[in-house]
Amino acid sequence: MRSSSTKTLLLTCISFSLIALLFFLSLQTQPRKPTPTRELLIRPGFKSYDDYIQKQLQKTLNPTLISLWKTRDWRRKIDVFSLFFRELKDQNLLRNDSKALCIGARVGQEVVALREIGVQDSIGIDLVPSPPLVLQGDFHKQPFDDAVFDFEFSNVFDHALYPERFVAEIERTLKPSGVCVLHVAIKRRGDKYSANDLLSVEPLIQLFKSSDVVRVRRVDGFGLDTEVVFRKKG
Repeated sequence: MRSSSTKTLLLTCISFSLIALLFFLSLQTQPRKPTPTRELLIRPGFKSYDDYIQKQLQKTLNPTLISLWKTRDWRRKIDVFSLFFRELKDQNLLRNDSKALCIGARVGQEVVALREIGVQDSIGIDLVPSPPLVLQGDFHKQPFDDAVFDFEFSNVFDHALYPERFVAEIERTLKPSGVCVLHVAIKRRGDKYSANDLLSVEPLIQLFKSSDVVRVRRVDGFGLDTEVVFRKKG
């Protein structure tokens, strides 16, 4: 009887330990709650992370938008991105041998622009892949190892439901001394698919814990008015 009771007690303890471990692990993998500030506002209305993803997919899978991106907007966007990237090369912030990532690249105009100016090792990620230019990937959890890229570019910061996670993934996958360039809108609301509104560049700078600001300047990039360049410490 004592042996049976001991075994039952032991199994019960093991079961509770496993449940506690699984609960702890689940907390580690779930995105942290958004951290709004007075100048970085998280838009309400998302009931869950899946609800947020479905909202983003409404834009990414919209056949009218896809057709527009691949026809009328295709060459125009490549040319504009090429101008931005050439300037970065002239300022030694981007090189032909850089391994580059475009975050939220849709159908891949940014990737084409990088390759056309000589940065051949370039790839994009988006929720919906667009082979061979864009891989499937969530920018809140990039599908790459640590310290992979020399250069990362994005103009979709306003679509991040978890800005801290968005930035942390950039810093995780950038190599030491790697460069990140973000195009953002300041004091201007994004489209109906945006998940946050940035009212000042300061909250964005504060999110980069392991990088220094290289420069902040005004740009005209498809409704985005500010370029912020960071270099990862290393």
